[in-house]
Amino acid sequence: MEKETQLADYSAIVQRTFSDRKRTNILKSAEQLTIVFLLPKVPKFISPNLLTLIGTLGSGLVFLAFVLGTYLTNWYLILGIIGLVINWLGDSLDGRLAYYRNIPRRWYGFALDIISDWIGIVLIGFGYYIYAKNGTQIVAFAFVALYGWSIIISQLRFKITNEYSIDSGFVGPTELRFIIAFILILEVLFPGSITYLAGLITIVLLIINVIDSFKLLKLGDLRDKNQE
Repeated sequence: MEKETQLADYSAIVQRTFSDRKRTNILKSAEQLTIVFLLPKVPKFISPNLLTLIGTLGSGLVFLAFVLGTYLTNWYLILGIIGLVINWLGDSLDGRLAYYRNIPRRWYGFALDIISDWIGIVLIGFGYYIYAKNGTQIVAFAFVALYGWSIIISQLRFKITNEYSIDSGFVGPTELRFIIAFILILEVLFPGSITYLAGLITIVLLIINVIDSFKLLKLGDLRDKNQE
């Protein structure tokens, strides 16, 4: 009976806190379990807006890690992993906390989430720009531009389908954080590897965006036909 009650409570929290968006990422289940576990433990004085700020500060720590890694030693890149964790906590819990506490501000939160995501990725990209060497800074610019493209795609998909999703198939922001963390670890162990790995992830992001753009155009065409 106790187990059934816990499952019912879990289902109720999931329904209340995740009903505003569709997730398709690989880590969806594990991420939801973690968020549902953390939400009741967030102190009352911490607001959703404060969590958004904390998430942005996490991105700032990644930026700082790149700067310290450039001018001191690349072991400081490990700070970037801590920054990514902080960013995940703030970015993943802010809106969910609002829904959990029954104080959602849907459109305000939607706008704030997009703005903070953009600021965060610019900070990370600019940090890598400082760290990059031998003319490979263009990769940092390309990464930020392509991430911005993916944000635009998600907004257009929302406009066309009225269904909000922040994932590109099996890959979402959480998976991207894991990939960046993995790249930082490899760069500490094998200096210079980040040049090739950052280039590879940028190419993959380009391919994903192109595919998602064609899918988006098909959705738009289908909606046009349904309205004829």
